[in-house]
Amino acid sequence: MTFDEHLAQSDSTYLEQLKEILAIPSISGISEHRDDVQRAASWLRDYMEAIGLERATVRPTAKNPVVTAEWLQRRGAPTALIYGHYDVQPVDPLALWTTPPFQATERDGRLYARGSSDDKGQVIAHLQAIASLIAVEGGLPMNIKVLIEGEEEIGSPSLEQFIKDNKDWTQADVVVISDTSMMEHGLPTICCGLRGLCEMEVHLETANTDLHSGLYGGAAPNALHVLVQLLASVRDGQGRITIPGFYDGVVEPTSEERKQMAALPFDEEEFAQRLGVDQLVGEPEFTALERISIRPTLELNGLWGGFQGEGPKTVIPNEAHAKITCRLVPEQEPERVAAVVAEYLTQAVPAGARVRVDLGHVARPWRCDPASAPVQAAVQALEQSFGRSAALARMGGSIPVVEVFDRLLGAPCVLMGFAAPDSNAHAPNESLPLESLRIARRALGRFWHELGERGV
Repeated sequence: MTFDEHLAQSDSTYLEQLKEILAIPSISGISEHRDDVQRAASWLRDYMEAIGLERATVRPTAKNPVVTAEWLQRRGAPTALIYGHYDVQPVDPLALWTTPPFQATERDGRLYARGSSDDKGQVIAHLQAIASLIAVEGGLPMNIKVLIEGEEEIGSPSLEQFIKDNKDWTQADVVVISDTSMMEHGLPTICCGLRGLCEMEVHLETANTDLHSGLYGGAAPNALHVLVQLLASVRDGQGRITIPGFYDGVVEPTSEERKQMAALPFDEEEFAQRLGVDQLVGEPEFTALERISIRPTLELNGLWGGFQGEGPKTVIPNEAHAKITCRLVPEQEPERVAAVVAEYLTQAVPAGARVRVDLGHVARPWRCDPASAPVQAAVQALEQSFGRSAALARMGGSIPVVEVFDRLLGAPCVLMGFAAPDSNAHAPNESLPLESLRIARRALGRFWHELGERGV
């Protein structure tokens, strides 16, 4: 029996196995689901052991466990480290789900469930490709380690320390990750770059208490008005960031890079229509695809203060707050960007108000060499499996652990994503096309052969 034949024969069994792990509500950001997180880790350990991987172990961290396994029987062959995560996002708003989020449901050629695309479906595709290779060939074309964490959706706070504490075990010739999307349905896509991230909270105060708007209105500073005006000043009317020093270090795209991006399948009108907006915004000298992938941003994510209950309450609020995230590109340093944003806000605040900026989670930008042997092995495997040319694209999201692997292990990272562009990851009705799942298994099996033959 061939590898492809084994995949076809095992398809229904593999789908039921995926449904099992999808049924576990391993939401890392909600403490009531701590036991579910542990249960998902145990399920993965047992599953990896059952398919033929060795030394499958649930390893504790400061918060949620890491699950590891390995197959290291190919002496002299290169070693790959597969990374993924088993934790998922919360499901709210629950009322918008057509079917229960933790009851995986097949509908219109898709599998609907929280985690189906991000990232359980893609992780299980890796494991099932390994299962079929071991079943048919008695082993793997190269050495493989698997590391699946339970904190990615809360910023992977324990993973960097885990890698440092287990440097010998995590060392590999290449790191392989499937936690991204395809640019369009059926288009195999390799992510060649990710933006960095810095999160901030802004806290502004004026008077020592809320004030009666009739007795004090017109003289007392209103915290909400002050904060709105202050935040409005950080961008001009065309979306450029006005904060001095914000763009320092930004590596501008070359003409060749922009030409390659222009050749990617991206329709601005269709994109706007899918978003339900009449017009896109941003720096006019860059295309919409460039703005969402290779340009830095500063976005307001939340704004609150004053009275928000039912009915009127005529107060002048003395506090106002905002959440900000900046997406960053090479060679921006998150801490330095956060510092210039904080300096601007504290210096630009008018008299009568005080501002404090608290720095949250940070992640550094990352990019790879598209001509490297691991990426080209992925291109070959994907094109053979999908029957069309692969897209190599930088993406606007942030996966902090990619830069961590790159920095701590010094190993090239290959990001092959199999989620659909409309997968609704992090949103209601998250799904994964079943055909993408089948092709992913096939492509990953071919990838290990390609990589083993090239010797990384």
